[in-house]
Amino acid sequence: MRIDLHTHSTASDGTEPPEQVVRAGAAAGLDVLALTDHDTTVGWEAAGHAGAQAGVTVVPGMELSCSFRGISLHVLAYLFDPAAEDLLAETTRSRESRETRLQAMAELLIEDGHLDSYEQVLAQVPAGATMGRPHLADAMVAAGRFASRDEAFADVLSSRSRYYVGHYAPSPVTAVQAIRAAGGVPVIAHPFADSRGRTVGEDVIEQMALAGLAGIEVDHRDHSPQARERAAALARRLGLLATGSSDYHGTGKPNRLGENTTSEGVLHAILELGTGSGLFGADLARRG
Repeated sequence: MRIDLHTHSTASDGTEPPEQVVRAGAAAGLDVLALTDHDTTVGWEAAGHAGAQAGVTVVPGMELSCSFRGISLHVLAYLFDPAAEDLLAETTRSRESRETRLQAMAELLIEDGHLDSYEQVLAQVPAGATMGRPHLADAMVAAGRFASRDEAFADVLSSRSRYYVGHYAPSPVTAVQAIRAAGGVPVIAHPFADSRGRTVGEDVIEQMALAGLAGIEVDHRDHSPQARERAAALARRLGLLATGSSDYHGTGKPNRLGENTTSEGVLHAILELGTGSGLFGADLARRG
């Protein structure tokens, strides 16, 4: 069984609609795929319908943006109740802050001629999608300022750029507690991907484990061999599940579906822990 537990669609910063992500997963030979858009569950229904048609089991999920002393990190949440009050409050606050932040960054970019108007950015945001810097990048690519998202992020959209504006993000412990309270399963995403910027220390992940963290995403494109070894060792020491996934974004990133996968045993452990929602798409029992 081939299992990929980290993908994104146009519901956040991916380039393909949820149903297309699921169909692409089927074409890539996946049996199970988790849709984990940033701070939103809006793509779940479409992904589930596509999974039933394509023969793919869909794990409902989400990726929460968190912050610890100015360091950005992400927590994947699986099988939670999307109506749970505490978690919904956190994601709503994050989404609203992202919108304010995006407009502030756009205004700075307009001042220096990288964009002509904020409407250019809004034109790149699908209805209901979580706003993010990739939409600024897409607007500048469409306007001919940059050739690709990667080029824009390497320049004006870098977190070290003068155009960068932060947004609200809960602490990782708060996020883990809210996911658990919603019946979900929290897994820290690519914790040692230092090519992305600063990463938190193992002491922070230990605090998250005490709060209910269930797993660590070990196998990820942005983890070096040394980072994978470190993450796997930490998972063993803390008694956490070890996952692997693609972090697929369509054409927005080079990541390919199924390039890293999760074991069947770990998937079943996640299913035993998750009580907030069920699987969508194809019947897992028939997948072997």
